[in-house]
Amino acid sequence: MRAARPPAGADTDAPDPPRDVLPILPDLASRVGRRRAGPPRRPAAARHRPGWRSLCLLLGLLLAGPAAAQPDPLPFAALPGWAEEEHAAALPAFLATCRALTARDPAVPLGGAGPLALRPADLAAACAEAATIPPEDARAFLERRFRPQAVGTGLLTGYYEPVIAGRLAPKPGFAAPLRGLPPWPADEPMPDRAAIEAGALDGLARHLAYVDPVEAFFLQIQGSGRVLLPDGGLLRLLYAGKNGHPYRAIGRVLIERGEIPREAMSMQAIRAWLAAAPADAARALLHANPSYVFFRRDDALRPDQGPPGTLGAPLTPGRSLAVDPAFIPLGVPVWIQARDPLDGAPLRRLVQAQDTGGAIRGAARGDLFWGWGDAAAARAGPMREAVEMILLLPRPEP
Repeated sequence: MRAARPPAGADTDAPDPPRDVLPILPDLASRVGRRRAGPPRRPAAARHRPGWRSLCLLLGLLLAGPAAAQPDPLPFAALPGWAEEEHAAALPAFLATCRALTARDPAVPLGGAGPLALRPADLAAACAEAATIPPEDARAFLERRFRPQAVGTGLLTGYYEPVIAGRLAPKPGFAAPLRGLPPWPADEPMPDRAAIEAGALDGLARHLAYVDPVEAFFLQIQGSGRVLLPDGGLLRLLYAGKNGHPYRAIGRVLIERGEIPREAMSMQAIRAWLAAAPADAARALLHANPSYVFFRRDDALRPDQGPPGTLGAPLTPGRSLAVDPAFIPLGVPVWIQARDPLDGAPLRRLVQAQDTGGAIRGAARGDLFWGWGDAAAARAGPMREAVEMILLLPRPEP
């Protein structure tokens, strides 16, 4: 679970997706929505221009109108790349969703609103059949059991599970503890990052492992990770809680200081800056984010399994998606159309809504899980792509 952590893309403040990926009107709507989160001051002339409020109201109605009424379901033939998809490769992630749903009350909502709302019971028939489907029948199964429903265009970022070297006792180069969640009164504020790292929780928060300070910081951003020990042992650490302080993206801090241009910002650029900076300057930048994440060990996960998402299913590399459950229900298959963050090639595939994220807000906002290790980090770090999302909603039982 990483519901309280912002995704990697939220910290990097990379440039907006290229406009040519999105239709003009939906792109304008998404940009108006982003401004709503942090509205800049309008020019004085605009603020006092006669009829300005009327024009804004008209624009809002034009943009909100199509979103208020759900569009008709799409045919599968209208999904670019659907015929070329490896449908059988998408089934294991769906089956993981089905196993997670068995632990939930069939009547408790999974998220979504209006006609997009789902309960575990709505997926029960499809889950029962999926367990019996041979690979060659995967496409026919999906088309028989689901109907495509467009959500709109938005933003797709990426996240991953870091794999870092660590120790069970502090050593040179491994001085930063990864802390367990301490006992703390619910009505009292916890210390911020700088105070915690100065020892404010010593004796209260268990030290699970010791790693490089920069690696500890990025592990907290991702919300889970793997710590490799010298003897070949592996610790799986999962999100356990946070200190309650607001998250501040250090990538944005570097942009505001003029240290890194916005168009060059990425997780890799932040790491390079930290590696080149004096130790005091690097520490001060990390302390600019007062939020602090605590972990717990999970010794039951297999090395070939990803960390569990909010739904409870282990995340599948390239097939698990974090969404905003206010708009997209957990458990639903989602067809995404975007671009590969490294080579710009079309990225069209069926994924599963299995996770949430602190910065994942909006109807067509997603965070794609790329897996673990350096290869996954290389894709997750720079990913900030325009995306079109289409839900595969279960067809009603006859």
